[in-house]
Amino acid sequence: MRDHPDDLGRDERHRDEAPPPEATTPPEERAPYDPMPHGRPEVGVGPWEGPWPEGPQWDPVLLAEGDRRNVVDRYRYWTLEAVRADLDTRRHDFHVAIENWQHDFNIGTVVRSANAFLAAEVHIVGNRRWNRRGAMVTDRYQHLRHHGSVPDLAADLHARGVALWGVDNLPGSLPLETAALPRRVCFLFGQEGPGLSEQAREACDATFSIAQFGSTRSINASAAAAIAMHTWVVQHADLAGEDAWRG
Repeated sequence: MRDHPDDLGRDERHRDEAPPPEATTPPEERAPYDPMPHGRPEVGVGPWEGPWPEGPQWDPVLLAEGDRRNVVDRYRYWTLEAVRADLDTRRHDFHVAIENWQHDFNIGTVVRSANAFLAAEVHIVGNRRWNRRGAMVTDRYQHLRHHGSVPDLAADLHARGVALWGVDNLPGSLPLETAALPRRVCFLFGQEGPGLSEQAREACDATFSIAQFGSTRSINASAAAAIAMHTWVVQHADLAGEDAWRG
């Protein structure tokens, strides 16, 4: 059931360079989703000053016009392909999957978090089309796979030695906070509201819950996904290395 990343939606080459004129935020204001709320009002850098660098990673269009993408400085002026290839050399061993039966608006945000924590792959289960708005174009840097059903997802993962862990506050779920996470694991999340489907509960190797202390019965699916991914990072990632970027 694998799809090439580009098969799940192609856009113009530099669609994340700058917003259209009508969407431009006035200098005195900042959008609530601003990726750099404490930085300069204008994200990114202008045209390259001085002689252009040489190498296959450099994008001549970005060098000439500037790079307004929401990428770390390491990847300024790099082509999309070069950025993704470099990320591929450092990706972590965890995966994240989310059910998509109702075009859940959380999926885009899950993809964005998966990019931040450098997931190996993101799996979309159910409907092929999904709401990309929350991804903030980070889907272009991830490997995405589509599966028609959770059993298909489980079969693909198990064939590659990856455990499937469901995350939902279900009766009998184990506490995620005290679990020893496998290095090769996929976190599966259900739709906002109903949570994991019945077929997902049956297909998972185990289910885990996230401790809560307030009055609500559940937390947002994308928030839960970020917590699970960060739990893996705390247990397995090299937090002292130069690849751990903190802003």
